[in-house]
Amino acid sequence: MTRDTLEHNQIPIYFCAVILAAALGLLAPFFAHHLSALITPSIAVLMYAMFLQIPFLHLRQGLSNKRFVSALLLANFILVPLLVWVLTRGLAERPALLVGALLVLLTPCIDYVVVFTHIGKGDSRLMLAATPVLLLLQLALLPVYLSVMLGAQSEVVVEAGPFVEAFLLLIVIPMILAVVTTALARRSSLVSVWNDAWAWLPVPAMALVLFVVIGSQITSVVRDTNLLLPVIPVYVGFLLLAPLMGALASRLFALPAATARAVTFSASTRNSLVVLPLALALPEDVRELAATAVILQTLVELVGELIYVRLIPRWIWPAGR
Repeated sequence: MTRDTLEHNQIPIYFCAVILAAALGLLAPFFAHHLSALITPSIAVLMYAMFLQIPFLHLRQGLSNKRFVSALLLANFILVPLLVWVLTRGLAERPALLVGALLVLLTPCIDYVVVFTHIGKGDSRLMLAATPVLLLLQLALLPVYLSVMLGAQSEVVVEAGPFVEAFLLLIVIPMILAVVTTALARRSSLVSVWNDAWAWLPVPAMALVLFVVIGSQITSVVRDTNLLLPVIPVYVGFLLLAPLMGALASRLFALPAATARAVTFSASTRNSLVVLPLALALPEDVRELAATAVILQTLVELVGELIYVRLIPRWIWPAGR
């Protein structure tokens, strides 16, 4: 099996991981519960493997197509946050669901969105080149969005200490290590071999994280179904309306079809696995339900992506436009 084959088949691999994890969690909940101890290390491994594939050292390349970048930023950091603010107003009295939904819906995906963009006939190379921009901006703007949209609840819901610790351990440190590794790989054959070996791991690591997270938390999703009901319309609304935000931004900047599809996929695909550690770092009274809300969005989104890859090329941005 080649890396291309592995990456081409990653969506079926992820769905198999989700199905197996759900089956294990429901049929052997006591065993599956112990998988929760693997969530933090498996996400750290995933982050490092994923960051190694992001061209941080070629950041200027990701910024060279100014119309694409402008549409991408407009969609992800202005139009989508406005949409999220409107959709989540009904959760104001449910702080755990509100913060979980905000965490996941305000952060654009930087990993498997590239694959979905490729399958959906978008410009996946431009999408990959722009991932450092998306990552750095969302990390900078997320605290601002949370402060504005949570209002007075932000000081109660988001305690700085655990939040910052999770952010540093699971995002900043893996990102710095990845950048250093990539830089050293240019000078050292040994580090280059190490780098090449890790290039095989994003898909297995993502599958492992999905398995560990879903397997350990699926009983919570089932148990808390009644508590999660208010957030389901929010996720469905986002599923239906977020592609329109990407399409609108693309039309405003008159992007060609393949580039516009990339913007549309980016606006519609969220960073659930990256923000899960942040949800798990929330205060105890909101932590579990907020994390479960993040996981639920992952399940909704994976189904939604199967619809997107067919409808976005055909309806939202037809070929030849």
